[in-house]
Amino acid sequence: MNRQWLRAESHRRMRWKNGKGETIEVALHPPGATLDTFDWRISMAAVVEDGDFSSFAGIDRTLAVLGGGPLGLTVGGASPVQLAAKGAPWSFPADVPCHARLHGEAVTDLNVMTRRGRWTHRLVRLVRGELLHLSATTSVCLAAPGAASLIVDDTPCALGALDALVIAHEAVVCLVAGEAWLAQLEPVEA
Repeated sequence: MNRQWLRAESHRRMRWKNGKGETIEVALHPPGATLDTFDWRISMAAVVEDGDFSSFAGIDRTLAVLGGGPLGLTVGGASPVQLAAKGAPWSFPADVPCHARLHGEAVTDLNVMTRRGRWTHRLVRLVRGELLHLSATTSVCLAAPGAASLIVDDTPCALGALDALVIAHEAVVCLVAGEAWLAQLEPVEA
């Protein structure tokens, strides 16, 4: 079995690609990749004012609100969508212009991005007590906004606030306490 704990204090902090904010990078593949060469990336960011999101050529993105908000997003010429804490995540192409508008307090968001044609992803909020069978090549569980307790294949796993657990094998996961999100990442078959 292959598992890796990523502690919150070790997450990499960096400026947004457009320079207008800060990103907390939770996980990136392959190791050492850049913003232009990653296959997949999981990050968090604080949205403190209205503005445009950074553009990522050839990337598909899913965004969830961890706290604050609500947050309105307008992608291309589509109608605005409202995202709220405890609400469902929303997927969109990261290379289409996206404008964010706050409809309340500042937002902390969770982003999962994959390089189109090479990887795909799915982001879900874990439901307490529900067994989730993981079959993806890689799954990343993030405790957010607070700490979370999980059982992974009958083994208890405690995650501090914003800690993550990378699971690189088939597994059964159950959220016991707290709140957590799960990103399932899969390479596209040639």
